[in-house]
Amino acid sequence: MRTTARLLTGTALTVAAVGALGAPAYAGDSETLEVYPSSATPGTTVTVNTLACGKHGHGVGDAQSLGAGDFQLNPSTHKEVVVGQFKVPHHTKAGTYWISVACDNGRTARGELRVEHKVPTGHVSTGVGGSVGPDTTQIAAGAAVLAAAAVGGTWLLRRRASGAQDG
Repeated sequence: MRTTARLLTGTALTVAAVGALGAPAYAGDSETLEVYPSSATPGTTVTVNTLACGKHGHGVGDAQSLGAGDFQLNPSTHKEVVVGQFKVPHHTKAGTYWISVACDNGRTARGELRVEHKVPTGHVSTGVGGSVGPDTTQIAAGAAVLAAAAVGGTWLLRRRASGAQDG
């Protein structure tokens, strides 16, 4: 019984090791495509880059999922990196889209782009003022505080000045 358990354990470990050795060869066929910015609004120019195409490589990017069509990737100033750009069309709906690249060496790369529609609504309160309408109560309170400070400051200065002449 122990021999059977050892044989099965040994076989399982061998299969796992062979599977682990075979995985990098498959995973290397599809590489990461860096997408910057990873979240964009319609009209934004998006830059992608990858190492998949190799040194002096070229590729064709596919952004058809969001309606931007194909774009070219060419070698960049960084070693073994290819880079390309496309613009997010104005009609693109919010959502997550896959962008892919097919390199001239046969390798591929994929990355995600999230498209968002950020439309400001209402007043923006930044604490600096400007976009919120005037509040007369706050303005009156601020003016009263400034007036009280001015009167108090003037009174203290006159008192000090009159005290210095008496002595």
